Amino acid sequence: MLIQQQTIQLTAYADLYDKVVPQKHLLRQINDLIDFSFVYQELVSKYCPDNGRRAESPIRLFKYLLLKVIYDSSDVDVRQILPCNGLFGDV
Repeated sequence: MLIQQQTIQLTAYADLYDKVVPQKHLLRQINDLIDFSFVYQELVSKYCPDNGRRAESPIRLFKYLLLKVIYDSSDVDVRQILPCNGLFGDV
């Protein structure tokens, strides 16, 4: 079952990211320039709308793959980097 999430509030302190992460950071620029909703539109037919467990957001999974390519990292490395950075929107 696929549920489209518009925004994710990771923490009550999410506004700190705007103060800590530079506006010119590569991931922030990518997130601002690219509308990742195309991923959801491409994959929505692959998920059952009313049966099964709730699926992980395909947009989030696509962003993970993008991070792996940009930083040439393993799955474990990407998962360890993400909580510290919070740079890629709703990843």
